[in-house]
Amino acid sequence: MNLLAKIKTIQIPPALRSRNYRLFFAGQGISLIGNWMTQVATVWLVYNLSDSPWMLGVVGFTSQIPTLILLPFAGVLIDRWNRHRVIIATQILAMVQSLALAFLALTGVVNIWQIVVLSFFQGAINAFDAPARQAFVPELVEKKEDLANAIAINASMFNAARLIGPAMAGLLIATVGPSYCFLIDGLSYLAVIAGLLAMQIKPRKIAATNTKPLQRLKEGFVYAFGFPPIRAILLLLSLVSFAGMSHTVLVPIFATKILHGDAQTLGFLMAASGVGAFAGAIYLISRKSIVGLGQWIAISPAIMGFGLIGFGLSRVLWLSLIMMLFVGFGFIIQFAGGNTFLQTIVEDDKRGRVMSIYTMAFFGVTPFGNLVGGGLANYIGAPNTVIIGGIVCVLGSIVFTKQLPALKNIVLPLYQKMGLISH
Repeated sequence: MNLLAKIKTIQIPPALRSRNYRLFFAGQGISLIGNWMTQVATVWLVYNLSDSPWMLGVVGFTSQIPTLILLPFAGVLIDRWNRHRVIIATQILAMVQSLALAFLALTGVVNIWQIVVLSFFQGAINAFDAPARQAFVPELVEKKEDLANAIAINASMFNAARLIGPAMAGLLIATVGPSYCFLIDGLSYLAVIAGLLAMQIKPRKIAATNTKPLQRLKEGFVYAFGFPPIRAILLLLSLVSFAGMSHTVLVPIFATKILHGDAQTLGFLMAASGVGAFAGAIYLISRKSIVGLGQWIAISPAIMGFGLIGFGLSRVLWLSLIMMLFVGFGFIIQFAGGNTFLQTIVEDDKRGRVMSIYTMAFFGVTPFGNLVGGGLANYIGAPNTVIIGGIVCVLGSIVFTKQLPALKNIVLPLYQKMGLISH
C-alpha cells in the first residue's frame, strides 16, 4: 500500500496531463529515434561512398538549404493554415522520402546524387514541418502556463531520441548495414501519423486579413528584429549554428581517421552528445519559471564552445565522449531555452512567423556552416576546423553576456504583465 501511495503522489509533468500533448509526445518520441538513425546512417553512407570531407559538407548543405529559402514563406502560411493538417501532410511526405532512401540502399543502387536529391526534398519538407510543429505546441496544452513545460519536454524527447537513435544506428550499420536504419525511420512515421489523427483539436481562430503574404512576411521580420531580446537570441543562435554545428557532419572523420574506430564509434560519439543534451533538457523541465533563463542562454554557447575545442584536441575516445557531453548540453540549453523564451513572450498571431525565423536561424544557417566546415576540413583538417568553431561560440557567448543586463530591463515589464514576477 505504501508503494501504491507513493506512485499516486508522483507528479507527472503538467503538459502530459493534456491528452493531445500525450499523443504528440508518444508519436514523436518513436519517430525521432528513426530520424536520428537516418542522420547517422546518411553521413556514414556518404563518407563510405566518397571518402571526402567536402562531400559531407555538400550533403549537409543540400539537406538544409531549402529550409533557409522556404522558411520565411512557410511561417506566413502556417499563421494562416490549419497547423494540425500541415503536420500530418509533412509527416506523410517525410515517410515517403525515408522509404525511398531505404529502397535505394536495400537494392544496392544508391549513390551520392540520389542522396543529395532526397536530402534536398527532406529539407523542403522540414521548412514547413519544423515551424508548424513549434507553433502547434500551444494548441496541444490545455493550460497556457504548461507551455514552458511542454517545450522543455519536447527538448528532452528530441534528445532522448538523440541518445538512443545514434547508438542503435551504430550497432545496425556495423552488423547489417545503413539501409535498415532508413527502413526503420520510414516505418516509425506511422506512429506519429496515428497520434496526429487521434487528436481532437479545437479550431483555431484565424483573424481575417487582406494583407498580402509579402507584407505579412515583412511584418514578421520587423517584429522579430525590432525587439532587441528576440533579435539577440536569433543572432546568437545563428552564430552557433554556423560555427558550432558543422562538427555533426565531420564526426565520421573523427570516428575513423582520428580515433581509429568504426560505425559503432560514430554511434557512441553522437549518443554522447545526446546524453549531454538530454541532461540539459531535464534541467529545463525541472525549472519552475523562465525567469533567470537568460543567464543560461548566455553561458550555454561557451559550454558548447569549450566542448568543441576539447573534442578537436582529443585523440582518445573516452575524452572525446566527455567533450561531446558538454557540446550537447550547451547547445540544447541555448536552443530549447531560446525557444521557451520566444514562445512565452511572442504575440500569438505572429507565432508562426517568429518560430519560422527562429527555425531558420538554426536549420537555415547550419548548411552554410556545413559547407564552410567541409571545405575548411579539406585544407586544415577536421580537428582544427572544429576548434575554430568552438572559439567562435565562446566569443559569441561573451558578447551576449555583455548585452544581458540591458535585455533584462526590456523584458522585465513583460514578465510583470504576464504575472511571472511581482511589480
